[in-house]
Amino acid sequence: MRHTYSCPLRWSDMDAFGHVNNAVFLRYLEEARIDFMHQLATADGKGSFTGGSVVARHEIDYLRPLVHRHEPVTVETWVTKIGAASMTVSYEVKDAEQVYVRASTTVVPFDFAAGRPRRITAEERAVLERYLIDAAEEAVAA
Repeated sequence: MRHTYSCPLRWSDMDAFGHVNNAVFLRYLEEARIDFMHQLATADGKGSFTGGSVVARHEIDYLRPLVHRHEPVTVETWVTKIGAASMTVSYEVKDAEQVYVRASTTVVPFDFAAGRPRRITAEERAVLERYLIDAAEEAVAA
């Protein structure tokens, strides 16, 4: 299962070459990830994922230039790896015709009061597994 986020394009997202700047895609991914995590936080009814998290790594493949337009792009988000204290979230930024970006982010749950990473709880793991698509399934979908 993939989470879908409709992301508006802003005129200020464009660079001097007339397409969405590469760094702006990080903001699109962040917006989609926050929307996804908010959905996860309410999914189990126990307030999972509410303590916060930090980004440990981003990986982005820019496939095609995206130019400004009034229609939003879709950012699909899913989980490709669940570890003891981290998860990998993958994305596609796309529309009905093409994929512009494929990316992944390693996210670490973080206990801000203690100032350190924390482990993923059993409840959080159960929710994440609903969005888990392993690498073989992901390759077939691409």
